[in-house]
Amino acid sequence: MPIKSLIRTIAHYPHEGILYRDITTLLKDPIGLKTTIQEIAKRYQLMRIDKVVGIESRGFIIGAPVAYQLETGFIPIRKSGKLPAETIGCEYELEYGTDRIELHTDAIQRGERVLLIDDLIATGGTMEAAVKLIHELGGEVVECCFVVDLPEAGGRLRLEKQGQKVFSLCQFEGS
Repeated sequence: MPIKSLIRTIAHYPHEGILYRDITTLLKDPIGLKTTIQEIAKRYQLMRIDKVVGIESRGFIIGAPVAYQLETGFIPIRKSGKLPAETIGCEYELEYGTDRIELHTDAIQRGERVLLIDDLIATGGTMEAAVKLIHELGGEVVECCFVVDLPEAGGRLRLEKQGQKVFSLCQFEGS
């Protein structure tokens, strides 16, 4: 089953001229969800992955079951002020301002190999900030993994120029 066919496109959301790629239609389909998790886990099953890190919030939905399949721990990266213990954080640019993500300081140990997961890559700002947090704690990012890549938005290229490996299950043209 093609995963791409289960992702809904909504025109002019959240702004005029945007084609929003909505994975909720993929997530509600039991075969689509199962296939998504299996395909991602299969890619990494023979690699050493010490932790799977998911970015709030759809990265949690994909990342936690992948971590389960890989028999490793799952770490959430959250928006500012959502984690209860000591954190480190990184601000990043949005098209309409800035935002901040945070990670517990004890989430990753020096030398651990980390798989970073989010639902979609557009400009790459959030994932770039997540990579910085992993590196700050001494972790090594094995790959940045997405369900959807929007190549025209430039995020994949941005991450690859910084030496990151990037994988996605499908791509959509257009912004």
